[in-house]
Amino acid sequence: MVLFVGTSLTAGYGLDPDEAFPALVQRKIDAAGLRYRVVNAGVSGETSAGARRRIGWLMRRPIAVLVLETGANDGLRGQDPDETRKNVQAIFDEARKQKPPPRLVLVAMEALPNYGMDYRRRFRAIYPDVAKANGATLVPFLLDGVAGDPRLNQRDGIHPTAEGDVRVAENVWKVLKPILKASASS
Repeated sequence: MVLFVGTSLTAGYGLDPDEAFPALVQRKIDAAGLRYRVVNAGVSGETSAGARRRIGWLMRRPIAVLVLETGANDGLRGQDPDETRKNVQAIFDEARKQKPPPRLVLVAMEALPNYGMDYRRRFRAIYPDVAKANGATLVPFLLDGVAGDPRLNQRDGIHPTAEGDVRVAENVWKVLKPILKASASS
């Protein structure tokens, strides 16, 4: 099982569930002949603290790969990046309790510029630092090629359209595909 834990970006806010990027990744998994089932545990409005509270319950069944997309709402609310970092680390600590532990994938987010450059720098550093410290694979930026493009975003300017989620799925698949292929052959 590949468990996607995330925010409305993972849940597919404003989209049919079959258009959300985890469902698109499932199609890519199937087309590649890999035997994994995707579970979309995205929740609109969730912060890293909320994901931290849910992770034990979400991991009641063994998972092969945890894909963690969190922090977008933390950044929108101006939450202290140190708190977000602690929550992401705690999620990974909980995931590693599973025997054998899942492969970890961390999806990087960016903070908006309205909190200043120091905040953006501290927020941006969370993802590569925590990924490196935990041997997790990093998706450099979930919304790469989508953020800021009005053709690929809903009217709110935050959530991708169905076409935008096709691009998001590609961003994740580039990182996830080699992990799944390596796990399937071992």
